[in-house]
Amino acid sequence: MASVSIEKEILENLVTFKLKRIQTIIQEILDRWKENSTTVFIEKARKGIYENAENDAIELRQLLLEEKKLHQLIEKI
Repeated sequence: MASVSIEKEILENLVTFKLKRIQTIIQEILDRWKENSTTVFIEKARKGIYENAENDAIELRQLLLEEKKLHQLIEKI
């Protein structure tokens, strides 16, 4: 595995940029379904309350996992 050196400030900026982009996509999904809560949306999609929401719910779960990982990475920087 290759190792790359990068300045702390640049790494923080990259991670922060990606985090903001993920949060924007999460909000776009919630807005599309007129929801305010990710957990409520996922639960409604799981129960079939929202027809054709399965793909958005799957994407939202993945985005939330990635968001969590990025927050953890920021804490380690």
